[in-house]
Amino acid sequence: MAPPKANSHRAAVRRKKSVGFLQSMQDKYLNVRFFKYLLLEPAAVPLVAIFILLAETVINLVVIQRVPYTEIDWVAYMQECEGFLNGTTNYALLRGDTGPLVYPAAFVYIYTALYYLTSHGANVRLAQYIFAGIYLLQLALVLRLYAKSRKVPPYVLVLSAFTSYRIHSIYVLRLFNDPVAVVLFYASLNLFMDRRWTFGSVFFSLAVGVKMNILLYAPALFLFYLANLGLLKTLLQLVICGGIQLLLGAPFLLTHPVEYLRGSFDLGRIFEHKWTVNYRFLTRELFENRNFHLSLLGLHLVLLLVFAKPTWTFFQSYVRLRRVEDQLQPQIANKNREVKTQKRLKKTDKNKDQEKLTNEQQAFLKSFEKTLQKSAGAKASPAAPASQSEPERYGIHFDRCTQLALLPFFLSNLVGVACARSLHYQFYVWYFHSLPYLAWSTPYSLGVRCLILGFIEYCWNTYPSTNFSSAALHISHILLIGGVAKQLFQTMRLNSAIKKDQQQQKKVQ
Repeated sequence: MAPPKANSHRAAVRRKKSVGFLQSMQDKYLNVRFFKYLLLEPAAVPLVAIFILLAETVINLVVIQRVPYTEIDWVAYMQECEGFLNGTTNYALLRGDTGPLVYPAAFVYIYTALYYLTSHGANVRLAQYIFAGIYLLQLALVLRLYAKSRKVPPYVLVLSAFTSYRIHSIYVLRLFNDPVAVVLFYASLNLFMDRRWTFGSVFFSLAVGVKMNILLYAPALFLFYLANLGLLKTLLQLVICGGIQLLLGAPFLLTHPVEYLRGSFDLGRIFEHKWTVNYRFLTRELFENRNFHLSLLGLHLVLLLVFAKPTWTFFQSYVRLRRVEDQLQPQIANKNREVKTQKRLKKTDKNKDQEKLTNEQQAFLKSFEKTLQKSAGAKASPAAPASQSEPERYGIHFDRCTQLALLPFFLSNLVGVACARSLHYQFYVWYFHSLPYLAWSTPYSLGVRCLILGFIEYCWNTYPSTNFSSAALHISHILLIGGVAKQLFQTMRLNSAIKKDQQQQKKVQ
């Protein structure tokens, strides 16, 4: 028995809609233009980030399964935690196979948790999976910042994420504490960009409590506090940061304070020349010379002072734009509500008009439209009414002003890394994820930017380091800092010129 005509008609309509939907999706996404958008347009980073995270999940699992684990510091970390669990709170007595404990208290607590999770450190494979999770979490936090700033093309982030063997090794094959500190810092930076100041300060202090290198961001953070919060609220945030350190270190500070401060915050610690990445070309005597260390510290302070004014100007501009956002967002939200209401009303009116037309009338209108298209020589549908040319939704990507905040943070860290007394291979994670952003903040050509990033990657993957790789790393750092400085001061001059023009116009008026 044949089905009713009404049912067959509905099925045909559904098939036609399905085919139309697939065709529209194909026309929209399966083309060269969309592919170029995904590769080149910074606005596409949120979409590409999903692909990066999924691919990185697979890559990390393959690395864990296929590449042999290399023991360096994990056993020593576990031994240091065992000493703490046995009741020792004297940092001078907490030791492992690689030497004394030299990290603040948050390190002890986090690795104590890992000690229990991994069966007293014996289940290394589980620890590797945990560090793969840390890697993916950090990558998500980093990509969120890149998506907000819309500074770097997606293909650069894809290449930098997938091609760095050293970074994957540091996370899932070495289990160093540097990734733990860095992921906590990026959590704090995301919170600062969201203006969640207290939570940001807590995470920043926790990061410092894992490893002191996070203090390289402190000069920028101090100015960021002042620009956004003013002096009194800045002091409050500093008290929060300091209070967290006191709470973390309380078991050690109350029993052996001198040993704790000397062990965990030892700024005069001598590094071993055999592990250096950046000063292989120096003799061991000069490498360990105290005057050399003081010279690097002086250079570090001078560079921070040089960049202090542009940093402050960038932060002030960031604050002004955030204030504009706070003023405009309610207006934009109201406008979008009006547009949504108007669209709903128009759709209702259109449906009512269609209900009034008979089938014959609708067929006549369709044939008339086709006749108009043929007479005009058009292949597409007739021009949309003027009302359809209005925007679907009003909006401004205010988060792009994040560029004004991120660059000073990343530059402050880069200056600290470039002036470090020594860099070890695990220190690469200190600034790896900020390198594309820094390179795209220079006036250099695409080729020079890629060359700088390529040389830095080469230097960190050369083991043991050579005279050439160490020198190349310094040259790359100098080029990167010089390029960012040139761009910063060009922006400052342009800003100054605009202000002068505005003042002259006011005088004329």
